[in-house]
Amino acid sequence: MSKLAIISKRFLQRSNLPIIQQRYVSLRNRNKDYDLIVIGGGIVGVASAREILQRHPYLRVAIVEKEAKLAAHQSGHNSGVIHAGIYYKPGTLKAKLCVEGLHLTYAYLDKKKIPYKKCGKLIVATDNDEVKRLLDLYERGKKNNVPHLTLLHSEDEIQKIEPFCQGLKALWSPETGIVDWAQVTQHYAMDFKTAGGDIFCNYKVQQFTETKGEKIAAYPITIHGGRNHQILLTKNVLACGGLQSDLLAEKTGCPREPRIIPFRGEYLLLAKEKQHMIKGNIYPVPDPRFPFLGVHFTPRMDGSVWLGPNAVLAFKREGYKWSDVNIFELIDALRYPGFIKLASKNFGFGLKEIIKSAFINLQMKDLQKFIPEITEYDVCRGPAGVRAQALSLTGELVDDFVFDHGAGRSPLAKRILHCRNAPSPGATSSLAIAKMVADKVELEFGIGNKHCNRTINLG
Repeated sequence: MSKLAIISKRFLQRSNLPIIQQRYVSLRNRNKDYDLIVIGGGIVGVASAREILQRHPYLRVAIVEKEAKLAAHQSGHNSGVIHAGIYYKPGTLKAKLCVEGLHLTYAYLDKKKIPYKKCGKLIVATDNDEVKRLLDLYERGKKNNVPHLTLLHSEDEIQKIEPFCQGLKALWSPETGIVDWAQVTQHYAMDFKTAGGDIFCNYKVQQFTETKGEKIAAYPITIHGGRNHQILLTKNVLACGGLQSDLLAEKTGCPREPRIIPFRGEYLLLAKEKQHMIKGNIYPVPDPRFPFLGVHFTPRMDGSVWLGPNAVLAFKREGYKWSDVNIFELIDALRYPGFIKLASKNFGFGLKEIIKSAFINLQMKDLQKFIPEITEYDVCRGPAGVRAQALSLTGELVDDFVFDHGAGRSPLAKRILHCRNAPSPGATSSLAIAKMVADKVELEFGIGNKHCNRTINLG
């Protein structure tokens, strides 16, 4: 029997097991030698690992994640929106991947029977300056092939969709939806494990070294990490580190730039008595002077409604409240020339965001432009997320994907690929991004050149 036939038989045997038993098999028979290790258990890392193993089921692939669960940070602390691709410059990779990701996401959610709501989104202009920018957004959305995007010309048309919302004109995107992205990540992981992949949680990567001894030729990279300083050997590494991506890159000789600066987005929760006033997502027209979309109304799968977010510097890379402080990470961010330049250009905006964070009532002015009936007595403090914002030395927000290799002539240089920036909307685009990352991995590591390319459809 050929090697491929044996592998196929084992895969089919495993795929017929219940999910819980598949996990047990994987845990009992973990191999510490791998063809590829993906670092990072966020949605992009897990989707990419899934895609690679789907294309190349003969590979031994593992995911390592420093937290006790997957999707512990950005992927599990976001607004849960399925974006339609309106905002992005036509012809850019972000625009293409978002629209492609939208369609792939809905197909995947339907196939896996993952709950979601296609509640739509209004982008509302409340003054004449915003109307001009809204019309530009409309043209941009049409060029991006955003499905069923419609321009609403009056408040009456707006209120047919959102009865309590006021505005002059609006864009209506009926294909925008909401979902629990952490749950989606878990389904990606389930696909990955079903295909034979291993997942190591509580494994924080401490160091990369060249393998010593007889295995150096087959598995040139040794990864050191985990609570028990566990060693894993691998041929290749894909790092999708999110908030830690620049620090991971530095461990392999890459420069720190672009640096990751953490920005916390804090949400308010709308009182249950007023939740009926919000049917779908309501967004402002973004101001091009500032890097963030502004406060918006976001319904959630559990029936709650989030208002926000603001945007303030986090005092820790994974700092979800003001009391979360890491003095070394804070000083590192404040001393970075790129952040100094960004802060100086947006000092007034940044100061307003800090003040709004301290005083809830000051946030109401932005919200009442759309729903005047909501007051400060209808909201309370809610959850927060931290965005891994890649920032250049010149203070420019890095708005595109950044891939990087380690420095030098060692095996570390050519066998470790860093995905250093996977810009928003990373969750919506995750399946499309995974295809691009898998293409990159195949090209950089020569995967698929000398092997059978049998593909297993995991949905």
